[in-house]
Amino acid sequence: MSMSGMYGPADRKESIATIHAALDAGITLLDTGDFYGMGHNEMLIGEAIRDIPRDRFLVSVKFGAMRDPGGNWGSYDARPAAMKNFLAYTLQRLGLDHIDIYRPARLDPAVPVEETIGAIAEMVQAGYVRHIGLSEVGPETIRRAASVHPISDLQIEYSLISRGIEDKILPVCRELGIGITAYGVLARGLISGHWQGAKGPGDFRVHSPRFQEGNVERNLALVETLREMAATKGASVAQLAIAWVAAQGDDIVPLVGARRRDRLSEALGALDLTLTPGDLAAIEKAIPKGAAAGERYDPKQMAVLDSEKSGLIEG
Repeated sequence: MSMSGMYGPADRKESIATIHAALDAGITLLDTGDFYGMGHNEMLIGEAIRDIPRDRFLVSVKFGAMRDPGGNWGSYDARPAAMKNFLAYTLQRLGLDHIDIYRPARLDPAVPVEETIGAIAEMVQAGYVRHIGLSEVGPETIRRAASVHPISDLQIEYSLISRGIEDKILPVCRELGIGITAYGVLARGLISGHWQGAKGPGDFRVHSPRFQEGNVERNLALVETLREMAATKGASVAQLAIAWVAAQGDDIVPLVGARRRDRLSEALGALDLTLTPGDLAAIEKAIPKGAAAGERYDPKQMAVLDSEKSGLIEG
């Protein structure tokens, strides 16, 4: 996402070089959405993987978020016919004959999730999709979706300062054998240790509550606590934050949003960082659940998140 304008301008050449560096380092999962840059991200990935053997990577794609020519966000469309249309365009932009994991970006309140999953299951049978995933949905929706077709994973925000899945969502996923692909592990750069401010009006974070005056100062104070703890481990803040997510279970895969090779290299260093039970307890004490100031999305977006309904996620 960060390579396609969501966090301000990105360098195309560096983006492709970063994807190649990730693949060379052994990373096998490339995650995108057909609405990232309104198709730009899929075309970028398509260019990057053109000469890469297909068995070296998996591609996960989200669909359904609607945008207008001005780049503004609208509603979600997960109707079966719309899904098949989105999938056709995705395959063309990526230059692939199948998608490894295909998932609705959000729950469409106008379409029963069973209909959406059933339609994707048809695409599995037809060979265009290998696995079905979900994104930002709650326990009831997860169960309903899984009753139609096996669900590979739930993509949802999870980090040291976004831990709401732990109470109700994560237990259901573990009960059903559904993995977690955790996005926002660095809270969109907020707990990366490198935050220097939003990159202009095109940067999503300009409107994010956790980055607003009054909240951002409190959140960056948490980062300084992390920085002290990371220093004792000979690690960076980002490495500590990523390692913490990875330490929460073998069924949780951190998604890294690096758009430059130096940031990718730093993130990969988290693989060499072992957190002991004592380390995890110290981190928990320093940054307890709910410590972050501000919601993770603005009120309009929070209102449409199925994962946030009925108090399923707090903090």
